[in-house]
Amino acid sequence: MNIVISGYGRMGHEVEKIAHQRMHEVIAITDNMTDWMEKEDIIKTADVVIDFSLPESALDVFRTCFEWGIPIATGTTGWYKNINMVREKCEDKDACFFYSHNFSMGVNIFFKANRLIAKLTAAMGNYKPSIGETHHIHKLDAPSGTAIKAAEGIIDEYDNITKWKNSGDINAGQLAIISKREGEVIGEHIVNYSSEVDEINISHRAKNRSGFALAVIAAEFIKGKTGFFTMDSLFEELMRPVR
Repeated sequence: MNIVISGYGRMGHEVEKIAHQRMHEVIAITDNMTDWMEKEDIIKTADVVIDFSLPESALDVFRTCFEWGIPIATGTTGWYKNINMVREKCEDKDACFFYSHNFSMGVNIFFKANRLIAKLTAAMGNYKPSIGETHHIHKLDAPSGTAIKAAEGIIDEYDNITKWKNSGDINAGQLAIISKREGEVIGEHIVNYSSEVDEINISHRAKNRSGFALAVIAAEFIKGKTGFFTMDSLFEELMRPVR
């Protein structure tokens, strides 16, 4: 499979390594839209783009992939307020788009476990949830996309929580997300459910970036497809042999 890597930071380098391990060819690497224009001819021969570009570049990258007819799998965060527009443009162009807040298998298991705990504690009625996340000092957006995804799972289950806030100082109906940027921490997330009698904690800590192989597996999944996909789509595919 011919792959273009959009965004050659830490994750871009890791994707390149994993792509080669899975016997794919990286035919182009881009770091900005000038690269896209200069490498247009080779990029248009790609089977898929794997994107970890900066948030401010993401929408231009998506639009270009839609117009050029190249499936794209993105792990870029910070653009989610435009998700409805991105879906519409994808559908208008009959294109293929896959996005995930996090491409770690462990994190996606963490999401599912958190959703179950949220459902159970919401039914009990006496637990107060909160989220903490820590990343390296180079991460520009806060809270992390992973923290937001975990928050969405809680909000969907708790009738008395309607929004999250990136602060510990919250009002009624809000869910606190506390963000820290320290050293070279790859990624740590913890969800706390606290009551008067006990606490339940669920956490995930990335030991290295090799755990993010799902980005390449997602690219394999969308090759030749059209549509708007999420990690749930990929998990359904991965679980089929198990059933």
